[in-house]
Amino acid sequence: MINVIGLSIGISAAIVIYLIVHYEFSFDKFEKDGDRICRVVLDMKMSGTPMYFSGVPAPLPEATRNEITGLEATVAFHQFNGDANVSISKNENDKVQVYKKQPDVIFADDTYFKLISYEWLSGSPKTLDEPYKVVLTEERAKTYFPGVNYNDIVGKRIVYNDSIITTVTGVVKNLSANTDFIFKEFISHSTIPSSGLKESYSWDNWESSNDISKMFVKLSPGTSAKDIDTKLNQLTKKYQKNNNGNFSFTFHLQPLSDMHFSTTYGTFGDHVASKPTLYGLLAVAAFLLLLGCINFINLTTAQATQRAKEIGIRKTMGSSKLQLMMQFLNETFFITVLATILSVVLVPLLLKIFTGFIPKDLHFSLLQQPGIILFLLLLIIVVSFLSGFYPALVLTKYNPASVLKNQAYAGTSGSRKALLRKSLTVSQFLIAQVFVMATLITVKQISFMLNKDMGFKKDAIIYFSVPFTYNNVFHPDPRRAVLLKNLKTIPGVQTASLATDPPSSNRWNIESLSYKDGKKEIAVDVRTKGGDTNYLKLYHIKILAGRNIEEAEMSKEYVINETYLHLLGFQNPQDVLNKQISGKPVVGVMADFNEHSLHEPVKPLLLEANDKFSSTFHIELKPQDANGGSWKKTIAQVQTAFKKLYPEEDFDYEFYDESIAKYYKSEQDISRLLKWATGLAVFISCMGLLGLVIYTTNVRTKEIGVRKVLGASVGNLVSVLSKDFLLLVVIAFVIATPIAWIAMNKWLNNFAYRTSMNWWLFAASGLLLIIIALITLSFQVIRAANANPVKSLRSE
Repeated sequence: MINVIGLSIGISAAIVIYLIVHYEFSFDKFEKDGDRICRVVLDMKMSGTPMYFSGVPAPLPEATRNEITGLEATVAFHQFNGDANVSISKNENDKVQVYKKQPDVIFADDTYFKLISYEWLSGSPKTLDEPYKVVLTEERAKTYFPGVNYNDIVGKRIVYNDSIITTVTGVVKNLSANTDFIFKEFISHSTIPSSGLKESYSWDNWESSNDISKMFVKLSPGTSAKDIDTKLNQLTKKYQKNNNGNFSFTFHLQPLSDMHFSTTYGTFGDHVASKPTLYGLLAVAAFLLLLGCINFINLTTAQATQRAKEIGIRKTMGSSKLQLMMQFLNETFFITVLATILSVVLVPLLLKIFTGFIPKDLHFSLLQQPGIILFLLLLIIVVSFLSGFYPALVLTKYNPASVLKNQAYAGTSGSRKALLRKSLTVSQFLIAQVFVMATLITVKQISFMLNKDMGFKKDAIIYFSVPFTYNNVFHPDPRRAVLLKNLKTIPGVQTASLATDPPSSNRWNIESLSYKDGKKEIAVDVRTKGGDTNYLKLYHIKILAGRNIEEAEMSKEYVINETYLHLLGFQNPQDVLNKQISGKPVVGVMADFNEHSLHEPVKPLLLEANDKFSSTFHIELKPQDANGGSWKKTIAQVQTAFKKLYPEEDFDYEFYDESIAKYYKSEQDISRLLKWATGLAVFISCMGLLGLVIYTTNVRTKEIGVRKVLGASVGNLVSVLSKDFLLLVVIAFVIATPIAWIAMNKWLNNFAYRTSMNWWLFAASGLLLIIIALITLSFQVIRAANANPVKSLRSE
């Protein structure tokens, strides 16, 4: 049972990790000539600050088609700016149905469908040549027109955001393969210049680039990606009029095969895989499998004394060494098959346990995934060989004459076999120690990040946004001011503010601003936030000098942070007051705060009054009452106030401390995985140690009996038998400590703010493993020490 359980744990981990890795590496493998398809990405610098985008200036694709050779296809599309509100009337007299916040809508033309192959259920790509046309996937077609034949859907009218009136001209089958091209509605690309969207999508602007304007190319056979990189950058310089030395574009091609793993440039959805994480998972699977195999070897060799006479008799009766080896390998194969069957049963349970870590689309089915069966067969063969070869080799080397005289194990305590078994046990505890140390440091870093003072208040604060469009800049929505006034009257609201984003968020705006100190001009890329007079008060951000901003529709003065203060050459906050930055005065200096996760250091930042661009409401709640229900009541009142002014909109709010915690989801997933891997590694290691203890007590049965007859106590015997095993754990600790320190120090270097790796973390890990090993030893050692010496001495 111990053999089967030990191997099944390793095999279960291997199956789950195989499913994850295979899933992630299977994305976008169906495109024809996919090895020649690339995404155009942009590395941008503003005053030396690097930024990375997957978008391009909107005019670039058309200029590329006309002026760059070596490309088989150039494909451009725009993602819909935000989610779309879709209005549909199935028939002329029917009531209009509204589908709010529909994601995955793009503007594309027929070249997109040459790049990504869809099966057309109705219509053709050429129908997107004209403006105000739309093609739906079958999923969206069934959502908007349930029960209607695809051919009858063609000609129906769909209105986007009450302004873009389109006609359905085709329906395509959903993509069945794993892909990052998740789009479900395709509005004709020519709709943008033909409508009022031209300006907001920067259609003719070479100086502007954002992540909604995408470009893919298909290289002609023999064309070098580097040559196209050079041509793209030359083409951009030709048309860009901005020659500011503080601002530069560099385009390059990213292979399609790399897109799914691009944490720098992202993909089209929320799911981006990380190759280092996947390789780490493979390492975990390999270690757990290795532990299971070592465990099997130790347990098998420990039980070998019980089969010594069987082997001697078989050899005496004429069995060859090869026959005996095949017998033992077949036995190992049978146990591995049992372990694999148990693993297959455990896998759905493990997938459920790791729901948050495993992609939603990943599933386990032997019938639907023939690759898994092949993987399992390969795994069974490899594990059977690794686990069974050494024990089979040891067992078949016994001399029949010595075996039948009970001399099979004479003098083996100092032999190579004993050394190898001890080395395997040290290896097991080495792996377990590294896992334990890594887990403790990961948990400590996550706790540090979640509890560190980021320079602002984050608890008891909610925030939500109201609709905002580019048109609101010129025609401000008066409902915002009314809503803010109403929110301030709610009894449970401590403070309310209308601003752009919270102090720390994934969204930010950058402006290149300059300050002249009389001698030279200092140009700095500054992150900006817009807010009202309550913004700093609500988030408890300290003003170190000067005053707060005053209410204004557009920016007219700045409050800067300490980092920006120092970059301008000032040390005393008072000295920068009333200095001009790009024509606007500095009226205050605020304390530094982290405007993003702790992966990044604090950047230069300013706060300005910018009511025209403010669309997010920030609310500080009063402390909870004794019953703990006051927040719920207050939020309900906030929702009522929101719905009175925005009855058609959904009230989506978020607690700010929860949004901060999301920064570290990947680290929390890694921590959770490490905890499980550590527990399994320690468990398997202890089983291996138990095997070695069983072996040793079997060999030293007579020695134990003699010691007891000569007066040794149980305590003395436990000490004698345990010290060698505990020494193995200590040796593993000594080797594991520098390995874990180097690995975790490298991991912590990813954070601008990191916890310390205290010596006690490593000491606690070693002590923990020693205690666990001692508990494991005690079961068999105490049992052996309490055995009747008369029985052990008359065993012959």
